[in-house]
Amino acid sequence: MKHNAEMNARRSAILKKLTYSAVCLAIAMLLPLLTGQIPQVGNALCPMHIPVFLCGFICGWPWGAVVGFISPLLRYLIFGMPPIFPQGISMAFELAAYGAIAGMMYKLLPKKIPYIYVSLISAMVVGRLVWGAVNFVIAGLGSTAFPFSAFFAGAVGNAVPGIILHIVLIPPIIIALRKAKLILNQ
Repeated sequence: MKHNAEMNARRSAILKKLTYSAVCLAIAMLLPLLTGQIPQVGNALCPMHIPVFLCGFICGWPWGAVVGFISPLLRYLIFGMPPIFPQGISMAFELAAYGAIAGMMYKLLPKKIPYIYVSLISAMVVGRLVWGAVNFVIAGLGSTAFPFSAFFAGAVGNAVPGIILHIVLIPPIIIALRKAKLILNQ
C-alpha cells in the first residue's frame, strides 16, 4: 500500500515537471515574438532565456537543460528563427547550460533570497562561456576566426540590457513561485 502511494506521488511529481516544462517551452517559443519586429531589441533583451532559467529553477537541472537545448532548435523549425547555423546551435548549448546550472545551483544552495541571485548569475556566466566555446569550435571547423573581442561583444557587450532584465525579473518570480509552493526543484 505504501509502495503504491510512493509510486503515485513520484508519477504526479514527474507529470507536474513535464507540464511546467512544456509551459516554459511554449513561452520560449512565443516570448521572442514580442521583440521579433526589431531584431536588435530581441538580441539585447534575450527573451527566450527567461523561460529556460525559470524551468531550471522550478523543475530542476535536467528539465531546464532539455528545455534550453530544444527551444532555439524548435523555434527555428517553427518560425525560421534563430538561424540554425551557427546561432541556433550555439544558443542550444548556451540555453541548456542556463537551465542546467540554474537548476543545479538552486537545488544545492541554501533556500535564501541571495542564493537565487547567485544561482542565476552563475548560470549566466557558465552559459555565456559555453556559448563562446561552441562558437569557437564552430569557427574552427569552418576555418574562420572567433576572436575574444567577438566573444566579449556577443556575451557581454550586446547582452547588457538582457542581463539586467534577467537579474531584475527572474528572482522576484522565483520568490513568488516559492511562496505559492510551485517550485518542484527541492
